[in-house]
Amino acid sequence: MVGLGNGRALLALAVLTLIWGYTWVVAKQALDFAGPFAMAAWRAVAGTGVLFIALALMRRPLGLVAPLKTAIVGLFQTGAFIALSTWALVDVGAGRTAVLIFTMPIWTLLLAWLILGERIRGAQWWAAASTLTGLALIIQPWNLHASLQAKILAILAAIAWALSIILVKRWRKALAADVLSLTAWQMAFGSAVLVAVALAVPEKPTQWSPHFIALLAWMSLGATALGWLLWLHVLERLPAWQASLSVLGIPVVAILSSRLQLDERVGSLEAAGMLLIGAGLVLISFLNWRSQRRVTGA
Repeated sequence: MVGLGNGRALLALAVLTLIWGYTWVVAKQALDFAGPFAMAAWRAVAGTGVLFIALALMRRPLGLVAPLKTAIVGLFQTGAFIALSTWALVDVGAGRTAVLIFTMPIWTLLLAWLILGERIRGAQWWAAASTLTGLALIIQPWNLHASLQAKILAILAAIAWALSIILVKRWRKALAADVLSLTAWQMAFGSAVLVAVALAVPEKPTQWSPHFIALLAWMSLGATALGWLLWLHVLERLPAWQASLSVLGIPVVAILSSRLQLDERVGSLEAAGMLLIGAGLVLISFLNWRSQRRVTGA
């Protein structure tokens, strides 16, 4: 039976998956009121502010550790990731973008092989092959339509996210800080980059309205502050393989909610690609579970 603590953690994981999955639809709607770079900057700045307020209220450490390394992580995890993923949303549906973004575990696997020298073994290659084949079916490079560039932007966002994970892993001793504090500080650095980009790139003016403010509040209060607090709660109480199940659920929520609310449809090739990516992510999760079970048993 699932213990009470684990039951609450699983409930937190389910709520987190719903929040982060639906946020892709919210971000797509917010682009009706602002350009992609301005919206990315507003989202990041608001989210950073809320995180620092949460840190203060929770009396968590506020000290900045390893400023240069934290800034580099922020450049990729917040700056590049949010800018590229928001830019991709302009021409690609929320569901498709989420699927492309959440190929991140495979890029992390490949980058860890190239940068950290971690070997890719056996079935991990099958997971990578399944995911990359699915990507090809979604991107359809043989079909030079308008959304090709946007799909590539989404993949670059996933790679930027994966690279930030590799950097944190490589610098884990130097960045040995409270996870929420590290998240807030890297977001602060990434937000500064996004503000600079938004000021430098000409875009349509932001149309402030109650609707846009509500969407921005969802992304800053819900997706950022509440999302990270739920994620930390999950990490503290569940094994890593169970926590990683959100990677499987978030794109599903994004696809279903974008279909219901935005009437976004996918073609047969794209659907096949999504299934192959899902199969690759399921295999990676299974391998992580098996690996952790062996370590626990040992």
